[in-house]
Amino acid sequence: MLSLRSSLRTSLKPLVPSARMLSGSAVAAKSTYRTPNFGDAIKENNDPDKGRSYAYFMVGSLGLLSSVGAKSTVDTFVSSMTASADVLAIAKVEVSLAAIPEGKNVVVKWQGKPVFIRHRTAAEIQEANAVPLDVLKDPQTDAERVKDPQWLVMLGICTHLGCVPIGEAGDFGGWFCPCHGSHYDISGRVRKGPAPLNLEIPKYEFEDGEKKLIVG
Repeated sequence: MLSLRSSLRTSLKPLVPSARMLSGSAVAAKSTYRTPNFGDAIKENNDPDKGRSYAYFMVGSLGLLSSVGAKSTVDTFVSSMTASADVLAIAKVEVSLAAIPEGKNVVVKWQGKPVFIRHRTAAEIQEANAVPLDVLKDPQTDAERVKDPQWLVMLGICTHLGCVPIGEAGDFGGWFCPCHGSHYDISGRVRKGPAPLNLEIPKYEFEDGEKKLIVG
């Protein structure tokens, strides 16, 4: 019986590793394992030059996108402010001068404002040129106010409070504003009353050999 137990113990010995053998294997395994070193990668990612370049790139890209967006907004706004076709159609007024007899006034409407057009006689032209500048509140020669002495073109708005003067009236044979008593001569220059300035001359051109007047 004793010999049987001894035989079994002897046969099982190699199958059970000793504590010393296990500890030796663990030490060997520990000694051969190398911990990975990520220092190079960390150093590369923490490179201040690369970080600065990335920041500049992002700021530049955002600035470019903002500029494109702003340009698009401005273009849209400007397009919305452009006058439509119907507005452009009334930006200018065409008048046939052949229909205005000498010595007569015609009133046309331009951009909601009255425009006085007078076909002056030779006597009226002479009278306008004979007025000395020192008697005028707003000194202007007649030649400064007309492109052709025969045709006087003015905005029919009193320069005092914006009333519409009456033609062929007043103390100077020109226009008279009944609201506050301003008198204008045959050149549309203020001669009496509270109005501070002469009647305004709008932009206009002659066309077709001065047979046609374009106001605006």
